[in-house]
Amino acid sequence: MDTSFHDTLIHYHQRVDATLAHYLQQLPDTKTNLASAMQYSALLGGKRLRPCLVYAIGEMLGANIERLDVAAAAIECIHAYSLIHDDLPAMDNAPLRRGQPSCHARYGEATAILAGDALQTMAYAIVSHAEILPIQTRIKIIQELSASSGADGLCEGQAADLEAEGKHVDLQTLKFIHHRKTGLLIRSAVRLGAYTADRQSMLPKLDSYADAIGLAFQIQDDILDVIGSSEETGKIQGGDNELQKSTFPSVLGLEQAQQKAYDLYLSAMEILQELKGYNTEMLKYLTNFIIERNN
Repeated sequence: MDTSFHDTLIHYHQRVDATLAHYLQQLPDTKTNLASAMQYSALLGGKRLRPCLVYAIGEMLGANIERLDVAAAAIECIHAYSLIHDDLPAMDNAPLRRGQPSCHARYGEATAILAGDALQTMAYAIVSHAEILPIQTRIKIIQELSASSGADGLCEGQAADLEAEGKHVDLQTLKFIHHRKTGLLIRSAVRLGAYTADRQSMLPKLDSYADAIGLAFQIQDDILDVIGSSEETGKIQGGDNELQKSTFPSVLGLEQAQQKAYDLYLSAMEILQELKGYNTEMLKYLTNFIIERNN
């Protein structure tokens, strides 16, 4: 592991965590059960892949890092909300998240639902009030987050995932589920970095990169559900199988799923090679992390 890239990753983690903590401290009453559940879920840790992509893309394109703090915190609020709701009894009924009790297991189902709702709206509040960002940039970020997280984004992906439980779906349907449920928010992270740098001209190439790593990320999640341990992943091993979910290992077989993830990795690295004149080393590091991670 290259220590300089690892140190940069830690720096990104610290920045987004500090920004999230700042906004959470601005709640009208930080001592309520709701506020506690929001803080617990948003600051529980995790890979912070989406904020790291915001920072890495934005810095590559010359964005001010304090502006990137806003976009990174907003997308992590959306991600935290989605995980809370994903874990609910009516969804995946997951008792663990990042090795700790999931939000509903600790605070109760009603509070967890409300904490997710509040974190989602906090994302838009963070962006809309961020005077450090030009108004047009704020509008673009809000439009992007609402599109990737709504009825044509991760909500639709989650609905399709629930409908597919207990069924054998084909590869095209599985890709659709993964693209909506996971891929679009990862693409939003990449786009937010470009928007914050005011470099929308880069979007076609960056979208291709984001689509490759987004699908690779979800395939790796599927693989870890088969071969990972609960200690490493922070989730119950075999949860997908218990819910009778179609996954890439179940549809393609484990070895072919691993090969598919690797092929997507190669595609993403090839796209980065095409970005002549830009320092893509941090993005290469993150791309490697997606494939090599064990949680």
